[in-house]
Amino acid sequence: MTTAWTREHLAMLSKEPCPEFPVFGPEDCPPLVEGQWLWDFWPAETPDGRRAVVGGGELWFALSAPHLEDAEGRHAIARIRTLHRIGNAWRDLGPAFPDDFTPGSREWSGSTIVEDGQITLYFTAAGRRGEALATFEQRIFASSAAIDVDSGNIGDWNTPEECFASDGVIYEHAREATGTIGAIKAFRDPAWFRDPTDGAEYILFTGSVAGSPSTFSGCIGIARRESGAWQLLDPLISAEGVNNELERPHMRVRAGRYSLYWSTQSHVFANDAPTAPTGLYAMKANSVLGPYAPVASSALVVANPHAAPQQAYSWWVCGDGDVISFADRCCPKESTCFGGTLAPTFQLEV
Repeated sequence: MTTAWTREHLAMLSKEPCPEFPVFGPEDCPPLVEGQWLWDFWPAETPDGRRAVVGGGELWFALSAPHLEDAEGRHAIARIRTLHRIGNAWRDLGPAFPDDFTPGSREWSGSTIVEDGQITLYFTAAGRRGEALATFEQRIFASSAAIDVDSGNIGDWNTPEECFASDGVIYEHAREATGTIGAIKAFRDPAWFRDPTDGAEYILFTGSVAGSPSTFSGCIGIARRESGAWQLLDPLISAEGVNNELERPHMRVRAGRYSLYWSTQSHVFANDAPTAPTGLYAMKANSVLGPYAPVASSALVVANPHAAPQQAYSWWVCGDGDVISFADRCCPKESTCFGGTLAPTFQLEV
C-alpha cells in the first residue's frame, strides 16, 4: 500500500516546532582522507541493524573523489571508498572495488551487510563503464566477498550482479543522458533490510513514479526477495507532485514499530509546494509494507539549522540511534564552501 507524502503534510511545518541540528563549522569535522572529498557515509552492518565489528573496529563506506574546482563535478567521478574506524581513529583502505570492476562509469551510494563470514555491498552503478560522457543512468547491483571479521581482511569481490531493474511501469527508467543533480529521475541508493518478524529480505531504494505527469515524481521504492529472485513491489512512499528525490531511504525497527527514514533537500520540492527545509524525514508503520504515517504531522524529524540551511546532508540513522551525515556547505560565511567529510554525529531519541 503506497502512502502519499502530500502538500497537506508539508503545510503542517508552519504549525509545529521545527527541530534543528546544532550549527557546526569546519573545525568540527576535519578531513579523513587527505586530498579526497567524502560524502554519503554508511557503516557495514549486521542483519539486525547493528554496526558490524570488524578487525576490532568498524568498516565504513563513503563516496569519494579528489578535490575539484567545482564540487558538483564529484558526482561524475565518484568511487566507493572503504575506511576502518577504531574509536576516533580512521584508516583509509582505498577504493572498495578494483579499477574498472563495476559496470558503471562511477559508483553511487548503497549499503553493506556482514553475515556468516561474508560481506555484501549493495551499490548504484551510475552510467556505463567506458562511456565517453557521464550519463545519469542508474542501476542497482550487489557484490560479495569473504571477510575475516577478526583481522578485517576482505577477499576478492565476485562479479557484480544486477539485483533488479526499473520496469517503466511502477518505476520510471533512470536513463537520462544529461541532466542536473536534483532534477534527474532516480533508481539508486539500495538499502538492504531483513524483517525481524518473518526473516523476509527487502531492498529499499530512491525511485521515481513511472508515467507521472509531474516533474516532481519522487518515491521510496521496495523490492522483496522471493525464491531467490528480487521482485519489485509498489512504492512505500510517493511524493508525486511534491518532491523529486527521497534519497537514501532506510528502515529501523524498535518495539515492533517500523521507521522509514529518508533525506531530501529544500530545492527539490515543487515550486508551488509549502516551503520545507533540507533535513531528515520519516514515517512509521506496523509492518514493512505499511501503510505509513508521518512521525510528526509533516514527517520532518530534524532539519539543518536556519542559520546554516545547507550545513549537512545524507543522514543515516544507525540501529543504536546515532545519526551520521556528511558536511556539505558548512561554512556559514561562504555558501560555495564544500565540506566533503564526516559531519558531527548526533543521537536520535525515538
